[in-house]
Amino acid sequence: MATTSPMTVPASFEATLASMRKKLKGIVPDFEIQMKAELAHQINILKKELNAIILGHNYMEPALYHSVPDHTGDSLQLSSIASKTSADIIVFCGVWFMGETAKVLNPQKTVLVPSEHAGCSLAEGIHAEDVIELRKRFPGAPVVSYVNTYASVKAESDYCCTSGNADKVLKYLFDQGHKRVIFIPDEYLARNTADQLNVAYLAGNDATGENLPADTPVVIGWNVHCEVHELFTVQDVENVRRQHSDVVIIAHPECHPDVIAHVDVTGSTKTMIDYIKEVDAPRYALLTECTMGDNVAAEFPNKEVVRACSLRCKHMNQITLEDTLEALKKIQYKVELAPDIIQRAKQPIDRMIQIR
Repeated sequence: MATTSPMTVPASFEATLASMRKKLKGIVPDFEIQMKAELAHQINILKKELNAIILGHNYMEPALYHSVPDHTGDSLQLSSIASKTSADIIVFCGVWFMGETAKVLNPQKTVLVPSEHAGCSLAEGIHAEDVIELRKRFPGAPVVSYVNTYASVKAESDYCCTSGNADKVLKYLFDQGHKRVIFIPDEYLARNTADQLNVAYLAGNDATGENLPADTPVVIGWNVHCEVHELFTVQDVENVRRQHSDVVIIAHPECHPDVIAHVDVTGSTKTMIDYIKEVDAPRYALLTECTMGDNVAAEFPNKEVVRACSLRCKHMNQITLEDTLEALKKIQYKVELAPDIIQRAKQPIDRMIQIR
């Protein structure tokens, strides 16, 4: 799961099959492993011939995640790694906004996303025009865009953030003297971050904030949700605890605040992985896209990961080994961005990286 060093990619089909069987035994049926291993083998050969690098997001299906990526992790970690690569082609096995972020950081590289239909409810729920309108209604308030946005939205923003550093970015801006910070587009992430910082939250879709005291710190959000994480409920938490009284439940901060209030740990996918790696517990349950539970279980076979989730992201599910192979064969589904968008979107990303 580490993103700081490349994964070992087997050279032969037999080695690929053996590696996948070792990793995925008990998680993926053997007949499927055999079928997927042939695809993985072809991809691994082709990427060497084309001088390509493959990046695998934590939500990829296990057969893909544990076979062809050179690096795995969350979206911005992978984009950061890609910015330093000497490869000619970057294949981003993730959704489209991730490919755009990689392109912003690597404008001279060919960036491919294996499916042109791999979208995101968050990225599609906010547009550049919305950001411009928010600036008019809240003059002087800096705009922080979640990394789960398209480049056109990032280009209208002042800072970017991930689910792992949203609190740091917003705290930095409040410490700089700003009383109002626009944080888009995920309402629950904005509310949870505001709660973490002990500041007020205001839904920015219709409000103007005219009734708020001028000296009150406020996070101004947007009424859009992750279509996977918004489905987790307090009842889900209680059901897991009823079955496993000693479980540590870790929830993604895109979940509803009521859910966050009932779990043990909250954090990004990287935080989840780091916690399981570093903290011994009888068992763990992840409230996030359920494929990640399978990937973590395969990565840490000596730790018990409760896989009581059935929520898959239909967009992440678009990325398959079959489509990854086709993307490389045809060099298809290139990420193309206008030069001015790349230039303007890079600045908020760079500003985020500078905040520690």
